[in-house]
Amino acid sequence: MARYYDVHPKDPQRRTIAQVVDLIRDDGLIAYPTDSCYALGCQLGNKDGLDRIRTIRELDDKHHFTLVCKDFSQLGQFVQIDNSIFRQIKAATPGSYTFILPATKEVPRRLMHPKKRTVGARIPDHPVAQAILAELGEPLLSSTLLLPGYDEPLTQGWEIKEALDNQIDAVIDSGECGPEPTTVIDFREPVPEVVRVGAGDPSLFE
Repeated sequence: MARYYDVHPKDPQRRTIAQVVDLIRDDGLIAYPTDSCYALGCQLGNKDGLDRIRTIRELDDKHHFTLVCKDFSQLGQFVQIDNSIFRQIKAATPGSYTFILPATKEVPRRLMHPKKRTVGARIPDHPVAQAILAELGEPLLSSTLLLPGYDEPLTQGWEIKEALDNQIDAVIDSGECGPEPTTVIDFREPVPEVVRVGAGDPSLFE
């Protein structure tokens, strides 16, 4: 049965955040709020958590997982960003965007796209997500909480607990955070491609 944490959306309780991070470090899989919608998250080295995300979302090995980072300097440790795209990404972070970029050697191979050696990366603009990342001290391996057969992500903590009570370890509820996932920008080519329009304004990259 998943634990349920009620967290203030703007001033998250430090003690509760510490409990959540302890659970993450103990190979837990959580559902947590972001500035776009809820996401599933676990530690980078948590192979069981990765497998559970694949099972819950019915994902194949071509899915781009996302490294959710606290800030731009942390993001730069895990993805390669050249000068031509630095300013574009910097101007849009933190925000509701996911960027597909070449992974560095810091990224476990099982998290990369098997052929392209790329990974998703983002910096959320949400106090609860930021508090978790600050306490954890490293990125969260994440995926949008969009369940098979659902047209939109779940937006209420109690709905998520009801749907995934026996498949995840905790739900962090800070109120509704919207049904739209991130806008996804693919930077593998010289000209960025908007591959999914979501909560972030795509015109910054068009």
